[in-house]
Amino acid sequence: MENLTREALSLFNIHLTTRQITALITYERELMEWNQKFNLTAIRDVESIRTKHFLDSFSCVLAWKATPPLRLIDVGTGAGFPGIPLKILYPAMQLTLVESVGKKILFCQHIVRELGLEGVSVIQARAEELGQKHEHREMYDWAVARAVANLNVLSEYLLPLVKIGGTILAQKGESGPAEAQSAEKGMKLLGGKLKKLIPVNLPGIADDRFLVLAEKVAATPPKYPRNAGVAAKSPL
Repeated sequence: MENLTREALSLFNIHLTTRQITALITYERELMEWNQKFNLTAIRDVESIRTKHFLDSFSCVLAWKATPPLRLIDVGTGAGFPGIPLKILYPAMQLTLVESVGKKILFCQHIVRELGLEGVSVIQARAEELGQKHEHREMYDWAVARAVANLNVLSEYLLPLVKIGGTILAQKGESGPAEAQSAEKGMKLLGGKLKKLIPVNLPGIADDRFLVLAEKVAATPPKYPRNAGVAAKSPL
């Protein structure tokens, strides 16, 4: 964990406490154990988990600097990334994890209990369903997603969930700039406006990575998000 601690500080100015390091060690151990039974993630060795899961999740702090979200929703969280590592960093943050795959939901529920995390909701659902529910629609400061869908589809999943003045954050690879450009028209329809792209460098990973940020500047029209699967078949 020494490398992770050093890299979190040098890359993202994150000072990991002993308690946070202990939580990450537990998370890593449980992830590796569950992976043997349930195939939660293709990333299986310790170093890759620390870089491609933990550090990659931590990179989101570049988007909000010193003011973390009060309410964050992580759509398509999988085994809890980036939401749970961010919750470990910011215990006061209210976190909602959304995932449609049952075994991944079970793991998220397990690790939330194992780490004693408070203020975390774990929901098995599709983003399109939540975006039309009163208790979730335009209720979050930030909505984040990693490796879920192309940005012109992802915008329809995320923008209905954030309040006006809130922000969506998509963690993207080298296609980030092109996806951002092609998604601008759809974002506008949904009440969003492309804000900026932040390049991310992770140790030992040559591929370009980006945080794509879009601000919610107007209410999302009631017909969005459309029914499950429509956005993927007919992107805006």
